[in-house]
Amino acid sequence: MGISESLVGHLIELRARLLHSALALLLVFLCLFPWAADLYSLLAQPLLAKLPQGGQMIATDVTTPFFVPIKVAMMAAFLMALPYMLYQLWRFVAPGLYAQEKRRVLPLVIASTMLFYSGMAFAYFVVFPVVFGFITAAAPHGVAVMTDIDKYLSFVIGMFMAFGIAFQVPVAVVLLVQVGVVTVQKLRDVRSYVIVAAFVVGAIFTPPDVVSQFMLAIPLWLLYEAGIVVATWTVAPRKPTS
Repeated sequence: MGISESLVGHLIELRARLLHSALALLLVFLCLFPWAADLYSLLAQPLLAKLPQGGQMIATDVTTPFFVPIKVAMMAAFLMALPYMLYQLWRFVAPGLYAQEKRRVLPLVIASTMLFYSGMAFAYFVVFPVVFGFITAAAPHGVAVMTDIDKYLSFVIGMFMAFGIAFQVPVAVVLLVQVGVVTVQKLRDVRSYVIVAAFVVGAIFTPPDVVSQFMLAIPLWLLYEAGIVVATWTVAPRKPTS
């Protein structure tokens, strides 16, 4: 009976945390909804800046001019509400963690969130101008580059996810060392393989030009090195057993 009551209590607590997260997401979305079209214009600016004079984007479906900006507003609302949603998740799981686990998990969650935002910002401010400049410059003579707004949104979301996840490398490295899966020395030993893997990932998740591939591969390698440095600082060496 005690176990059943405890399970019900956890489910009620989980429902409350999920409800708070959903309400926060809805509230932020409602605040952003009137500016949905402006948000899409801001998102499209890296491409619009590279189009020839008079160039524009198009909508090939009847409903896309309405629904695509709403999708952008929802994405922006999710990103803005994400810290509060993670806080609600933390409030749910924290009581079941030991003090030592709390000291490890909370900094990793905060660092992971900030790195995801950093990856998206890097893609928007650094990668997009280069990629779209290459694409528009590579268009054959007489071909007008007129991208569909829905396909552009899908491309942008994919790039945001790719760079946001790629920027999680330091967190993954530190976590693997902390739980004892690998050692810092082992991470240093496989550095050459990681560099090769970074360029393979860059070739898969970026457009087929060398510049954009380097712009993902080089940060991946540097973030891996940063993870090694942080792991060296935060993980105490194990005392030899007698």
